[in-house]
Amino acid sequence: MKQHLITAALALVFGFLGAGIWQVSGAGDSFTRTYLIENADVLPEMAQRLQRMEMEKQLAGAGDATQPFPGAIIGNPNGSKTIVEFTDYACGYCRQTAPELAAMVAADPELKIVIREWPIFPGSENSARMALAAAKQGKYRAFHDALFAKGPPTTETIRAAATEAGLDMERAQADGMSPEVTQELMQNMQLAQAYGFSGTPSFVINGRPYEGAIGRAALERAVDQPADS
Repeated sequence: MKQHLITAALALVFGFLGAGIWQVSGAGDSFTRTYLIENADVLPEMAQRLQRMEMEKQLAGAGDATQPFPGAIIGNPNGSKTIVEFTDYACGYCRQTAPELAAMVAADPELKIVIREWPIFPGSENSARMALAAAKQGKYRAFHDALFAKGPPTTETIRAAATEAGLDMERAQADGMSPEVTQELMQNMQLAQAYGFSGTPSFVINGRPYEGAIGRAALERAVDQPADS
C-alpha cells in the first residue's frame, strides 16, 4: 500500500508539476527531476495525504467507528475521550492488551472504549457473536473479561464465560445469530479494511489509526493528542 501511494504521488508530481514547468521553462522532465531531488520530502507528504484521502473515501461508505453496537462499550458510555478497538478473542495480543485497557479505564473516568468485534482468526466468530449477544443483555464487559481470562475461545470457554457473566443462554443464542449482529460483524470488517488494518488489536484514536499491541503508554499518548483539524 505504501509503495502504491508513493508511486501515485510520483505520478501526480510529474503529471502536474512537470507539465507546468515544461510550459514555463521548457525544462520538462529534467527540471522535475531536479525539483524532486531538492525537495525529497514532497513524496512522503503527498503519499500520506493520498493515504488519508483514500481512507476518508472508504470510511464514507463504511460508517462511523466511534458509534458502538449498543452496549459494546467498556468504561464511561458518555466519556469525553474515546478509544476504538478492533479485537478478536482468539488473538493473543488482544488478550495481552485487555488488562492495559482495563487499567486505563480504572484510572480515567472520562475514557470510553468502543469495542468492534472483528473475528479474523479461525473459530473466533462464535465468540464475537456471543459477545454482541451479551451486549444486548447489558453484560458485555462481564463476558468480555471472563472470556479473555479463560484463554482461547472454544465451545467450552465461551459457554463458561457466558454462564459467569450471567447471560440468558436461550436469548443469547438467538441474539447471536440475529441479522443485527451479522450486520455489525460485516460493518466492522468494512471499517477495518477502510482503515487499512491487517490484524488485531487495532485502534482508532482521535481519528488516527494504530495497529498492533502498542502498549498502554502509547495509547495514553494517542488519547492526549488532539484530533487533526
